[in-house]
Amino acid sequence: MRKILVAALAALVVTPLWAQDPKPAATDGPRIAVEPIGFDFGRVLPEKTVSKEFSIRNYGATDLVIENVSTSCGCTVAELQTKIIKPGKSTPLQVSLSTRSGQQGKIVKSVLIKSNDPGKATLELKLEAEVVAPGK
Repeated sequence: MRKILVAALAALVVTPLWAQDPKPAATDGPRIAVEPIGFDFGRVLPEKTVSKEFSIRNYGATDLVIENVSTSCGCTVAELQTKIIKPGKSTPLQVSLSTRSGQQGKIVKSVLIKSNDPGKATLELKLEAEVVAPGK
């Protein structure tokens, strides 16, 4: 009797999970991908600017619209060539990181990309570097 009661309760709890519609795949809309998703510049001297080119790709079925690209501080600049990326196409994103005089140690900065991708409305790129004194 106890086993039947446990089985009945389990069925009541699990059945609503089976009855729910699965979340639809967002393959019909725009889909963003960035390569690479982050970058470590390694060891960098103070008062230097380092750059990296990223690729923003639309692997969706409709136009990907880049609504905004922002950075976590004034020492990081992100330049985008186009804001509309056709399905299957990509565009470069040039990112520069400048170190300050007297700065030392590890730094981590971000670039935020806001788009019309329903699954990833905001995508974050992480930039890292270790600022070292000259001669080290």
